[in-house]
Amino acid sequence: MTTVAVCGGGIGGLATAIALRKFGLDVTVYEQTRQFARVGADINLTPNAVRALDGLGVGPAIRDSAARPQFRISRTWDTGAETSRLPMGDSAEQQYGAPQLTMHRGDLMTALENRLPSGTVEMGRRVGGIVDGRIEFTDGSTASVDVIVGADGIHSAVRTALLGPDQPTFTGVVAFRAVVPADRVGTVPNLDCFTKWWGPDSATQIVTFPLNQGKDIFVFATCGQEEWTEESWTTPGSVTELRELYRHFHPEARALLDACDDVLKSALYVRDPLASWTDGRSVLLGDAAHPMMPFMAQGAGMAIEDAVVLARCLSLFDDPAVALQTYQETRLERTSRIQRGSRSNEWLKVAGNGDWVYEYDAWQVPLELAAARAGA
Repeated sequence: MTTVAVCGGGIGGLATAIALRKFGLDVTVYEQTRQFARVGADINLTPNAVRALDGLGVGPAIRDSAARPQFRISRTWDTGAETSRLPMGDSAEQQYGAPQLTMHRGDLMTALENRLPSGTVEMGRRVGGIVDGRIEFTDGSTASVDVIVGADGIHSAVRTALLGPDQPTFTGVVAFRAVVPADRVGTVPNLDCFTKWWGPDSATQIVTFPLNQGKDIFVFATCGQEEWTEESWTTPGSVTELRELYRHFHPEARALLDACDDVLKSALYVRDPLASWTDGRSVLLGDAAHPMMPFMAQGAGMAIEDAVVLARCLSLFDDPAVALQTYQETRLERTSRIQRGSRSNEWLKVAGNGDWVYEYDAWQVPLELAAARAGA
């Protein structure tokens, strides 16, 4: 039986472990933190991601805690004019076979953790390097397996071991994130929807959507800034700065900012799509393979899709090198297209067609052509 080590116990890593176990494969997840914590805030799961999660058996759990935005609305920053309204909720489920769900990242992590038996995840295991197909941890221990999966995020040690260090490019855009109770802004319309306020330039926007079955509202705002040094999602920001930057926005948008008690601020960096994710025994997944800007809300979705397709490939082929190459051939074009598209912040600005993103089914996408290209 093929043995697999998944480096990284985030959304992509845990989804990969669940998918591999579904096909009867032997998998261990190595996570660098000592314990899982309820970090982060939002996760926006579009129908393609929810469909993939349904196949992992976590659909009921995530529906219990998530909100279901009824529409995806675009509004103009100053006048408040509505430029598009895309039905989601039940309409999305009828069209794509799954709804859009918005939820706290911690609730998704809990749902994934609960699908794995005790002992699958080993905590406090930080990857230091990979030598001759063997994982070397910073505590001096090692692990030898047939396949190493780098699901260890934007600062991936596995990617560095495969490809060397990289230098991400600062986009000149920073992001603010906050969560506010819905009852503080009850007079603002469409709180049960995903609403995007398009700003006066491509860097500036405010996005809001419900969390926690609608009890909370997530606020995500971006704008241009010339300099920044830290690539992190957990840097404290200034509520005063946030309100000042968007002081000319429509009053309904500003009302949400006025309700914020605290905010996190982060810089947005980009990396170009990689030409290859694998060396035959090791492979990259999720942000380690294709980190992307948040403007299409597909970062987590792409990691979950990766997990399903990788598990399918490893279950079909006895030769891990063929399986990993087939996975790469299946996923590379789609993720590269979304990675590039996420940079422009033009996604669904006016009524458009999101079908090519939302209708993708990682459980059904054909593997035969990719396998032929991989030499299977």
